[in-house]
Amino acid sequence: MRIMGLDYGAKTVGVAVSDPLFVTAQGIEIIRRKEENKLRQTLARIETLIQEYEVEEIVVGLPVHLNASEGDRAQKTREFADWLFRRTGLPIHFQDERLTTAAADRVLEEAGIRRENRKTYVDKIAAVFILQVFLDERRSGA
Repeated sequence: MRIMGLDYGAKTVGVAVSDPLFVTAQGIEIIRRKEENKLRQTLARIETLIQEYEVEEIVVGLPVHLNASEGDRAQKTREFADWLFRRTGLPIHFQDERLTTAAADRVLEEAGIRRENRKTYVDKIAAVFILQVFLDERRSGA
């Protein structure tokens, strides 16, 4: 069994999964859609990945402001998580995702990925960061 991490965005969802021992997170893919509210295919793809990787829990990055307040993006993320729960029945956790996209962008920059190519990877790397923080906090009992 594994845990899945998701970085939900307006037109993409970065996906990561844990190893079976819940120690490390690995990026799997970025699910893309043409319109923000068109979630049927996105949810279907996530369900396929849940089956393929034998996922038992889901962690969704929650985009809160630096002062920890929630805005429109956080509300949309919570709505997405609700749809996901209704489709899968799996436990869903939220993980503060402040600065994960910036951290992912830095990693890609340090890896020598050109700026114009970083969008290809950034959401998947952000999903890895979201899931890894969750795994680390769970292991430490935080």
